[in-house]
Amino acid sequence: MANPLFDRLFARHFGSAAPFLHLPGGGRLSYGDFLTQAARFAGVIRTVGLEPGDRLAVQIYKSPEALAVYAACAITGVIFLPLNTAYAPAEVSYFLSDSGAALFLCDPSKLDSLTEVAAGAGAQIMTLGSSGDGSFAEAAKTEIAQFKVADRSEDDLAAFLYTSGTTGRSKGAMLSQRNLLSNAETLTDLWQFSERDVLLHALPIFHTHGLFVGTNVTLIAGGAMLFLPKFDVDQMVANMTRSTAMMGVPTFYTRLLDHPEFDADLTQHMRVFISGSAPMLSETHAQFQARTGHTVLERYGMTETNMNTSNPYSGQRKTGTVGLPLTGVELKICDPNTGQEVVQGKIGVIEVRGDNVFQGYWNMPEKTAEELRGNGFFITGDLAQMDTDGYVTIVGRGKDLIISGGFNIYPKELEMILDDQAGVLESAVIAVPHADMGEAALAILVRSGGGPDLDAIKAMMPQDVARFKHPRDYIVVDALPRNTMGKVQKNVMRDRYGDWFSKP
Repeated sequence: MANPLFDRLFARHFGSAAPFLHLPGGGRLSYGDFLTQAARFAGVIRTVGLEPGDRLAVQIYKSPEALAVYAACAITGVIFLPLNTAYAPAEVSYFLSDSGAALFLCDPSKLDSLTEVAAGAGAQIMTLGSSGDGSFAEAAKTEIAQFKVADRSEDDLAAFLYTSGTTGRSKGAMLSQRNLLSNAETLTDLWQFSERDVLLHALPIFHTHGLFVGTNVTLIAGGAMLFLPKFDVDQMVANMTRSTAMMGVPTFYTRLLDHPEFDADLTQHMRVFISGSAPMLSETHAQFQARTGHTVLERYGMTETNMNTSNPYSGQRKTGTVGLPLTGVELKICDPNTGQEVVQGKIGVIEVRGDNVFQGYWNMPEKTAEELRGNGFFITGDLAQMDTDGYVTIVGRGKDLIISGGFNIYPKELEMILDDQAGVLESAVIAVPHADMGEAALAILVRSGGGPDLDAIKAMMPQDVARFKHPRDYIVVDALPRNTMGKVQKNVMRDRYGDWFSKP
């Protein structure tokens, strides 16, 4: 029987003694041992009654066992639904109910608080701890490690990933086997991963970046991962010499640059550093290259599409851009109102089409129809422009666009100016309601050193941008709110400062 996801990611590793996961402290897990564990987990999934197409939701901490659940879902044809470990019980309740999950795995420490949540959603509940403990792991000990693989096709769903829900309800993006495989195979080839690579993996595995990029690329290449439970800068430095590649968010790189032992000698054998999930500041790029001699490779993706673009592995990596459309991905920049493609260099909304694009939002046909065109193009909501060489620069999210007094203000344009000012580590510009202008730009500046001279910044702004674009006010803070993937949470700031211009 055919099962493309299992066949192309896992099947060839049966019984292999080659290392798959290197663990902190020097331990390691071979491909063969990992798949034996996955096969036992698959037995439990079948024993408790799940069938192909059912949903299995997990809110468990990163571990080899947690990753084996993903493989077990591929074996059984069950749809894998990983949930952020930071979600509160009320949030978990929504995801379980909305997805119709048949089985929910949680950490043993959370069983008491989540048992009623699972029952309310009609899901069975079992536990799996990061040390291989819990009722699910115990049940697996009595299962036979047989590879009875469910018959599936590339069109069958493999995973649900819920969007962050910055506006309205979180949406369950339905990802097929084709979506996952096409993207991973393209990236493996583009970034030249092979069985000789060891990926320094400190990302969470409830997100596209750590799971469907880092893990799937490693599986296809036949390489190994140095599998850290979370990002810890000392652990990263300690394991750098054992690795050949790294994937991370910009925060990983800024924290590495703050470490006194992070230098060219430590990174001399590293093949590639990849960054995504949030924009990297040009200053970080410059510092990283000066310190290590490496140019960070930035790429662009999202929950609904996996990866869309990447700077080249061999060729010019343009700082400030997310590179070129991937092979097999059609990308165009369109007018947000008309949907027509804009002229080269003009700002518009990114639309993409390809085998990487998801199948729609679970139980939300109207929302799917709004964002996924009949011709297959997905309206990402990301504002960008494309240069003459085809490199894409992300300007911001469509919902972040500020319309003040009838004029459009793109936050990224202002942030690039503010980030370059003395005493500013980074910035975020948000739209805040304004009685006269409808909404106005508010700049939040993260202090560096002694902090910024706001009078000097205000005096400088007319030299760079039209007056209607100027922030109406400035706030200086110690840090911007970020989610677990390092993305700046502008929705949090909009809520926090929503009455800024209405205060007496």
